[in-house]
Amino acid sequence: MNVFIDTDVVIEVLRGRNREFTENWQRLAASQVAILISPVTIAEVGAGARPKEQVAIARLFSPLICVPIDGLVGHRAGEYLLQYAKSHSVEIGDALIAASAVQSKSALWTRNRKHYPMPELKFYVSAA
Repeated sequence: MNVFIDTDVVIEVLRGRNREFTENWQRLAASQVAILISPVTIAEVGAGARPKEQVAIARLFSPLICVPIDGLVGHRAGEYLLQYAKSHSVEIGDALIAASAVQSKSALWTRNRKHYPMPELKFYVSAA
């Protein structure tokens, strides 16, 4: 199964503070599993990046597969917002990431499962 990476995972990998987490990322990157990312994550990371971090970010993103947000993903994200925005504080970025992961039949790797109450969403369980 493909693995879809949430923004918080990218940030943790870039920081490199947690050795076990970083080692798990390296194992995943060295495997045959496709690692997918959303344009939402690219935007969120870019919005918080400092100029000196740009090279590391580009290096991290280069082997990842960016999954486009199309009409099906947008429709599913809208359903998630309608269902979970008030009850679980799901925001549009998380709804789009969840919809992209479900649509691409991928397991989501996130450190914030509370942002993703969707029952059809599968999660990647890291060794860290």
